[in-house]
Amino acid sequence: MKNKQPKLAPPYAAETKDVRLAGTFEVLVPVPDRNKPQKVPLQFSSQNEAEAWLHSAEGKEMVAEILADARKGK
Repeated sequence: MKNKQPKLAPPYAAETKDVRLAGTFEVLVPVPDRNKPQKVPLQFSSQNEAEAWLHSAEGKEMVAEILADARKGK
């Protein structure tokens, strides 16, 4: 039988919804058992810059840290 557990979406960059930070982008990390994705506490001037940070060593480390913290809180 196949394991039909839904997979978590990968982290992604999106335009900031906060009006005070209009025109900036943020990285969002989907977390298990949570409706809204977790925000990375950084703002980027372009989507390319946010995606480049996400794929950098620092970005991968922070995403792993956010997911580890979410698993601890279970």
